Amino acid sequence: MLSEVIRVDVQVKGIVQGVGFRPFVYRLAHQHDLKGWVTNDASGVRLEAEGRSPDIDAFLLSLRASPPPLSHIEELTAEVHSPIGYAEFRIKESAGASSHEVYLSPDICVCEDCLAELKDPDNRRFRYPYINCTNCGPRFTITVQVPYDRKHTTMRDFQLCPDCAKEYHDPTDRRFHAQPVACPVCGPSVSLLDASGKRVDLADAAACAAERLKSGAILAVKGLGGYHLACDATQETAVRELRSRKRRDGKPFAVMADTLETVLRICAVTEKERELLTSPKRPIVLLPLKTEARKLLPADTLSPDNNMLGVMLPYTPLQHLLFQDGLELMVMTSGNRSGEPIVYRDKEVTSALQGIADYYLVGDLPIHMRTDDTVTSVFREREYIIRRSRGYVPYPFDLTAVVQSAEVKPYKSGNSPILALGGELKNTFCLVKDRKAFVSHHIGDLDNLETLDSLIDGVAHFGRIFAAEAGVLAYDMHPGYRSSQYASVHKNIVKIPVQHHHAHIASCMAENGISGPVIGVAFDGTGLGEDGHVWGGEFFAGDYGGFERMAHFGYVPLPGGDAAVKEPWRMALSYLLNDEGTELPAHWLSTIEPYKRDIVNRQILQRINTPLTSSVGRLFDAVSSLTGLCHYAEYEGQAAIRLERAADRETSRIYPYEVKAVQGRLEIGAAPLIRELVLEIRDGRSISGISGAFHRTLAAIVGDICIRIRSERGLNEVALSGGVFQNRLLLAFTVDELERNGFRVWLHSKVPANDGGLSLGQAAIALGKYLTQEGMRESCVWQYPEK
Repeated sequence: MLSEVIRVDVQVKGIVQGVGFRPFVYRLAHQHDLKGWVTNDASGVRLEAEGRSPDIDAFLLSLRASPPPLSHIEELTAEVHSPIGYAEFRIKESAGASSHEVYLSPDICVCEDCLAELKDPDNRRFRYPYINCTNCGPRFTITVQVPYDRKHTTMRDFQLCPDCAKEYHDPTDRRFHAQPVACPVCGPSVSLLDASGKRVDLADAAACAAERLKSGAILAVKGLGGYHLACDATQETAVRELRSRKRRDGKPFAVMADTLETVLRICAVTEKERELLTSPKRPIVLLPLKTEARKLLPADTLSPDNNMLGVMLPYTPLQHLLFQDGLELMVMTSGNRSGEPIVYRDKEVTSALQGIADYYLVGDLPIHMRTDDTVTSVFREREYIIRRSRGYVPYPFDLTAVVQSAEVKPYKSGNSPILALGGELKNTFCLVKDRKAFVSHHIGDLDNLETLDSLIDGVAHFGRIFAAEAGVLAYDMHPGYRSSQYASVHKNIVKIPVQHHHAHIASCMAENGISGPVIGVAFDGTGLGEDGHVWGGEFFAGDYGGFERMAHFGYVPLPGGDAAVKEPWRMALSYLLNDEGTELPAHWLSTIEPYKRDIVNRQILQRINTPLTSSVGRLFDAVSSLTGLCHYAEYEGQAAIRLERAADRETSRIYPYEVKAVQGRLEIGAAPLIRELVLEIRDGRSISGISGAFHRTLAAIVGDICIRIRSERGLNEVALSGGVFQNRLLLAFTVDELERNGFRVWLHSKVPANDGGLSLGQAAIALGKYLTQEGMRESCVWQYPEK
């Protein structure tokens, strides 16, 4: 008996565009002798398949079980209908729609098949710097709008030649419906420009660029999301010159290695780190340097303050070409002047990087959305991300846990989209549509107009590609943040100010799918508190809907405000003067110019421009200065990085501290710690031992306070967030301490613990308030409370 012939209407949502999903469906349908069609639409991939019922069942099973490797199915629905007599199975032109629910694929590294062709002299794409196929190449950075089709990308001006068109339309070809497909005949090309921007007329621009790198030159090289500044990482003179020209005195450089084997020669690499290095995402991975690496490269010039090096493998064909002529390691740092966003427009690169680059390796393919490299690491065999950007964005986060925590009626799609604007430093923004959160690429520090413009452009782009006009705006409650000021100019929209450290904890909860409540420990540099002081050493109890500040480090003056961040000695003096029992150490006093010291001394005593702070980040600064490791910081976090590097990891010593009840909450006093530490410095105890004990003490404090909160509130889950927890030694000590006391500890993995994760936390909090109808009114930008 013949099986019944049926027709199924299938909708697939997730990352299903630009990853070879339609060709996969086409081949699968032919394999099961089905007729019908498949297309991209504004919700993902839509298809109809008609055939015998068992064949349809087998087709749907394979569709779910073995999709293309770079795809990710979020939802698959199938409705059964009567057959209508399709004659064939074909790929239809993409269909637009009013509601965009497409998840764009992040940018993907060049695949092994394309690399083989790149190196094959007999292949027509030999040494072609824009080689790609269905399984690899640019995605997010070239997409102008969805559906993801060539006409909606920056490839739209490059018409396919007959050979490429044949591949594009051949279902058996690897480039079947590969939107960025190109070759030397019809696609974009690269050129080498000299320092004045004049084209150097050469047959092979990549080969000539490699020769100039080997001769010690500094090049601006176009990548997927913008330009890099590159030089030979083994040449100390070149590295020093790049550091000087870019005015990047101490901040580490990232390097790119030709192969994994080269990475293994210079760094210790775990299996998880190897997995990240070689993944299609190709992030920069922080790795410990081997001792013998210092014989192969100028490690102290590349990464002056620590024993870690940021390393990545090539991810574009052009980068692979640069390594084919003898180079093994290149510095690959963001192509910008310090403090400015990465350069990504070809017409601006020569003027923007004038005086830094000797040559420019430019490409014809426009970048639509600038995107920095992702920086990540591994903590206890789990990814611990530092900067989330290329290769990861715009993959969404599921906020179902937030919906569940709100305890409202069953969630329905169509709620007003939410836009969260992040913080001032390491800015990202986050767009929430229904229960999906799309955290943006790394925008940067909003300390200049160019970066703020980048934020505004990015927000507009996300609004277009996800067809989402925000009806709710979440932002940091600090009125001085540019992101908050940007929020203040918007009218006729619900505005929800969010406390900085509440957002930190909510971001950790949201990425881990926790409904709450939890104990939240937020340690960072600065964030405005609800009492108008600068918070940064906080213990909370709560969830997305709200929190109670259960404990905090005691307040000390922050002399000069932001000036104290750049000059850690100011915080050292503040802590010394804050305790009458601590004698000012003569050895330390002699290292600070007397006139500066006297000015800040009066400033602290007379309370002139000295906001109060509970920041653990500033406590790190103080100890780093007292130990002589860092009086002046050339970049954010330098003092803490030096202190971590110096620490004895085996010590079990703990300094004294005090905990007292103040106005219904616990206050942690660091005065006994500073007093004992100063005595040890005076007595000649090793800086290594002092730093190790300091880290141990902070971990012990976290354990102590969390035990007290558990006793009062019955909470046994702890979320750790804030930039201070990027200190891996403190993180390890703290997790050990909490787990030893029976706590379940939640850490970041998918968004950074630093301010790069704030937007996700703000979005989660705003969603919770929106669903419970809290904060659903026009609200002004928060102001400091009157004194």
